[in-house]
Amino acid sequence: MVYTSGSGLDPHISPQAARLQVARVAAARGLKVEQINALVEKFVEPPQWGFLGEPRVNVLLLNVALDQLETKKVALNR
Repeated sequence: MVYTSGSGLDPHISPQAARLQVARVAAARGLKVEQINALVEKFVEPPQWGFLGEPRVNVLLLNVALDQLETKKVALNR
């Protein structure tokens, strides 16, 4: 995970790397692990054109979805 994108410019990580961080993200955001797992799986993208590269997760899109989920949670608790 450390050497995958040293430049920091690539918004993608492997599904395995995303899954490793689920518990930490859930704790940091005050969300359930199951919610984070479901979003990670939703944002797994297949290899480009079905055969180039590996499956990946777009962290930018995942974070936007997490922000929206967090916003809904705050609105419901008011």
